[in-house]
Amino acid sequence: MIADELARELRAAGLRWTPASGDTFAIDREELAGDRFTVSDMTIEPHEFDTGTILGFNGTTEWALDSLAVEDALWIPREDQLRELLGGAFRHLARTADGYRVSIVVGGEERMFEHDDAATAYGQALLALIGASVT
Repeated sequence: MIADELARELRAAGLRWTPASGDTFAIDREELAGDRFTVSDMTIEPHEFDTGTILGFNGTTEWALDSLAVEDALWIPREDQLRELLGGAFRHLARTADGYRVSIVVGGEERMFEHDDAATAYGQALLALIGASVT
């Protein structure tokens, strides 16, 4: 799972989230650092309004939060979601002695990103891809 800081960098780079069942997110507040939530049709559902998307906490009597604007949530994309977002730029994931290496092609050049966590390597690659598409 990627760290909050990488998720913030991806959001700042322009990655947008449309909440779906199974997605993981954090509430981007210092006092809730490290807490993770999962969108679920049974407990946390995205509700679309003219004013924006609200995450509704249904049946969570143990916590006194009824809803949260999606802008206050920090999407923590899963490994498979990050790989999908890389699209045609993704070449391969390889195991290394220390973790994982993700290879992508950006502007005709192969670039590699290594980390001990595969999702983080994918996230770093996606951040580079987004950055390359902006410049």
